[in-house]
Amino acid sequence: MSLVANRSSLLFVVAAALVDGDGRVLVQQRPPGKPMAGLWEFPGGKVEAGEVPEAALARELAEELGIAVETACLAPATFASEPLGDRHLLLLLYALRKWSGMPQAKHASALKWVRPLELHALEMPPADKPLIGLLEALI
Repeated sequence: MSLVANRSSLLFVVAAALVDGDGRVLVQQRPPGKPMAGLWEFPGGKVEAGEVPEAALARELAEELGIAVETACLAPATFASEPLGDRHLLLLLYALRKWSGMPQAKHASALKWVRPLELHALEMPPADKPLIGLLEALI
């Protein structure tokens, strides 16, 4: 195993497990034309230079789902670390139970509310799969 040579080869990503009152989690389907099109994932995105992870996630959720999030409501849950081509993905997953607005698929093909156990049956990116067990324990 080799060490990541520099920070520019790290892809720093944040995502949210939105949890509704029934204990279901929101996932979105990647649209055609994007890498890993058709796979289901937790909403989120890249952390831009100069952003803290929570601010990046609040921004991404507003852009992708049209919801408003208070950063204080983002509870760190777990992370994933995966090789991704010539880069390395570091994904921070936050649990979120409180937001304003109704989630809409602004940049995804579809949204789906599922129980954590049902996540195992969905086709998901490799970095998202290891996060399912923890979500089952948390929810």
